[in-house]
This record gives sequence, C-alpha cells and structure tokens, in this order.
Amino acid sequence: MRSFDVAVIGLGAMGAATIYAAAGRGQRVLGVDRYQPGHHRSSSFGESRLIRLAYFEDPAYVPLVREAYERWRDLEAASAENILIPTGVIEAGFPGAPLVADSWRSSTEHNLRSERLTATAANARFPAFDLPGDWDVIFQPDAGALLPEKAIHLFVAGAKARGASVRLNTRVIRVEPVGDRVKIVLEDGERIEAGSAVVAAGAWIADLLPDVAASLRLTRQPLLWFQPLKPALTGPERMPAFLFQTPADVIYGLPNVCGTGVKAASHLSGGDLASAEQARAEVSRGEIEYLQGQIRRYVPGAAGTLVDTSVCIYTRSPDAHFVVGLHPQAPQLVIASPCSGHGFKFASVMGEILADLAIDRKTDRPINLFNVERLLRQTSVQGHRHHE
Repeated sequence: MRSFDVAVIGLGAMGAATIYAAAGRGQRVLGVDRYQPGHHRSSSFGESRLIRLAYFEDPAYVPLVREAYERWRDLEAASAENILIPTGVIEAGFPGAPLVADSWRSSTEHNLRSERLTATAANARFPAFDLPGDWDVIFQPDAGALLPEKAIHLFVAGAKARGASVRLNTRVIRVEPVGDRVKIVLEDGERIEAGSAVVAAGAWIADLLPDVAASLRLTRQPLLWFQPLKPALTGPERMPAFLFQTPADVIYGLPNVCGTGVKAASHLSGGDLASAEQARAEVSRGEIEYLQGQIRRYVPGAAGTLVDTSVCIYTRSPDAHFVVGLHPQAPQLVIASPCSGHGFKFASVMGEILADLAIDRKTDRPINLFNVERLLRQTSVQGHRHHE
C-alpha cells in the first residue's frame, strides 16, 4: 500500500491548485482524476472565466479574491505563461437591480476601484453595448478573463515538477477515514493511505460523500459563442466583460479574448441533472434564440453569427456559497467546494486554503461563510421532514 501525506481526489480547478500548493510545501502528494484534467465534462472547461474584485454575492469574498489575483500572477511568473487577461467588467441592470447595488456595497466596503456610470456614458465608452438609458451601471477596471484549461494544466504540470504523483483516467471507488488517516480504494483495486484526503470531485462528490451531496443540485449550463458584428469593438482592449441583471435573468459574457468569438451565457439553470454522468442535452434552438435576443438587445456589437455552443455543469449549494472545510465527523477529510458556478476565479487561493486544511487542519484565511456544517444541518432537516 502506497502512503502519502495528502491525496487529492479530482483535478479540476480546486484539486489541481491544491496538489500544486501542497507539493510546494514539501508534502508527499497524490492527485487522482477519473478523466484528463480540463476535460469537457467538468465545471472548469469553456475557454474563459471572469475574475472580478467587487463581489455582489457577498463582500466577504473580497479578501480571498484579492489574494487570488496575487496567486494567479505567481503562477504566471512561475510558468512564464499568461493566464489572466485584463478586460474590466461592466455590471448593469434595471433601476435598483440587486446585482449592481450589492456590487457597489462590496466595492465601497473594501475601498475598491469602481466607477458609477450612466448608461449613456457606458455606451459611449464601450460602443459594443447598448444599455437602456435608465439602467444602473458600474465599471470595475481591475476585472479580467482567466483561461481555465490552461491554468489547470499549468497547476498539474507544476505539481509534478515539484514531486507530486498523478493518476489520471482512474476512478476512486471509496474514501474511508481510518483512525486519524484515510484509506482510498481505486477502481483497479489499489489501496492508498494518506494523512488527509481533499475531496475536490465537483459534480461527482455524491459518489464519495453522499451526506455532503444530499442537498446539492447539479445543473446544466449552456454556453454560446458569437461572431462579433463589429470585431474592432469586441476585443478585450475595447469591450469589458459584462454582468447584466434583467427582470428575469442574469446574463454574462466575455469579450473575444481567444479569437473564437464573444462568449455569453445565463446564470439560470438549463435543467437539473441526476448525476454528473447523465447525458447532457445539447444547447436547444430555444436557448440559442433566447440568448441571441439578449445579445442583440444589450451587446449588439457582438451579435453576429453563432459560432459554437457547449454545455457545462454547476454544482449548486442551497445558498449559492462555496462549501469548503473539514468534515465534522472526520477532520482528515477536506471538502473542497462545490462552487455554485462562481468559483474558478478563486482556485489559485483555494489551493492554498485546502493545503492549509489538509496539512494543518486549519487556515488563517476567512472561510467561515463556506462552513460544511450548514450543509449537513440542512440535510438533517430535509431528512426529518421527509419522514414526517
């Protein structure tokens, strides 16, 4: 039986960052993934991800995303590769839109660079947009686009260079706390022993930790890319990323950072999935027409021909916050996420946090908002109601 200090199950964004961080601290590390990192069934694929400092979801995220920026720059320096492309972000919505109000609250609470604009001024500065005249608008100049598949590959390659062992195309059958350690059973029958195990399995978390996964939802999320009508206006130097709250939806997108078109999507669920392995319906004509209509209305400079579509998966907690921490009944098990569709930007700092928890069973970074106990309490309540 091979023995490690830290085993990490799942090498998506959080798991890949964790093996990189833990190996950098001199730990004997094993990372295992049932596929190849960056695979198309994960939550971390899709060419680009938005990173922003002012955080409408909760101001408590801001200290973490500040450090995430630093850690992304560290990875760039260590790999001599570009991962974070500056774009800025426009956040806008109908008068009184909570997204805009909460982002401004986050910005003022943490003294971030943000600028209130009229819709007319925003349209003049960024002519790819055509925002309604009465909308509330904020511009964050420090936002940008991350390249997720590239980042994951760099984390894994960097971890291996630091001495980590990696098993790919290998499924973990079981994770068993034994004493103060963990035994891990692989599909080929091999048994691994580790001082701690970080379960970063994303949408596959139910296979290993059903108690944690009981109140989570898996949702299908269509992604679309459009050929810009006005290419000169839709590159990252002229068009920021965007988050728009309409009365019915939150739509978001990124400029043409990779030369493949302007990416756009909705935060609404495209339908629940029973499991991560369930076949995901292709993007439907109705979904295409809906998002095309949104882009024509609000981002006409991007509203050209549909270039590509894809479908990713969100693992959503009931309150849409992350789930990160030690398992209350087995502290040698570290639970890493789910991230409810807004976590990739934090991967660089979350790897450090998860390494803290795996090695020291604690972290000085602020993660109280993400405590695991809230999920298990909710599961207990749901179970009780089920039997009434």
